[in-house]
Amino acid sequence: MAAPDELFCWEGDWGLPSVSTDCLVVLAYAQFAGAPLKLRKICNPWRSPGGSLPALRTNQNETLSRPSDIIIHLRKQKFNADFDLSAKEGADSLAFISLLEEKLMPALIYTFWVEPKNFVEVTRRWYAEHMMFPLNFFLPGRMQSRQLEKLRLLRGDEHLEAGEELEKELYRDAAECMNLLSQRLGSHKFFFGDSPSSLDAYVFGHLAPILKCRLPNGKLQQHLKSLDNLSDFCSNILLLYFPRDGRAPRVTWPPAQKAAAAPEAGDFDNVPNKRRKQFLSALFALGAMLSYALLTGMVSIQHGHQEALEEPPDPEHIGAHEEEGDG
Repeated sequence: MAAPDELFCWEGDWGLPSVSTDCLVVLAYAQFAGAPLKLRKICNPWRSPGGSLPALRTNQNETLSRPSDIIIHLRKQKFNADFDLSAKEGADSLAFISLLEEKLMPALIYTFWVEPKNFVEVTRRWYAEHMMFPLNFFLPGRMQSRQLEKLRLLRGDEHLEAGEELEKELYRDAAECMNLLSQRLGSHKFFFGDSPSSLDAYVFGHLAPILKCRLPNGKLQQHLKSLDNLSDFCSNILLLYFPRDGRAPRVTWPPAQKAAAAPEAGDFDNVPNKRRKQFLSALFALGAMLSYALLTGMVSIQHGHQEALEEPPDPEHIGAHEEEGDG
């Protein structure tokens, strides 16, 4: 039996299985289609086979990074969430996915990566806290530059700059897209009946971060919450397909200060790691002190003190040496 494909994704937070829209799309589709993937959640894209996330390493040692390419590969492996769709439903699905990419994705990028308060207080802070040193100093900024390039490409403007007018335009397009999605979903559980499809995966991946993350500038979230069926759609998928993540507490930014004397239950999970780090730090400091002592000759001084504390010589031997001296 062939080994399962490996899927590398960003770690989750905010009650979501991943903080990345692209990762959420792939994770949701894999769950809908029942694809047996070996999941690896990481916070260092350089550890993925393609240098970015998500990344799927197939059992043929091929690497795929785009959600659409990963979904096509899973379909070829007979894990097809769109198997029961009619030709019209398939065409509608493609049209709505294109609408998401054109109208909602630019606003999503702007909300998390461009809007100043959101980026500084939430996005950059999250990635900086979850990445290892020294990546946390420069990689979030590099990721922001790439997202800005993607936004300019989606908008077809190489000289696009952030500003109030751009924000209004992006949020207006996003609100129109959400309204159309809400009308299409109606009172149904999923967009095409009782079973989720690729469109459900794309919609969930784009809307769930907006719904679950509390942002200083939450204009998109306010509009999404006014559309009850879309909000319930995201929550139901979390409960049905990601129950462990869906029950996680929502994170508030900036996080509240905790009392040092009484940590909450979840904090005890971090105690061993904290103690291990403290022990290693103390060990390193001790090693540095010993090295300094060796280099400066302090050890030889200490050795001299040890000789002075040794058992004194026999008095008879002392007397013998004195008599030899007198002679």
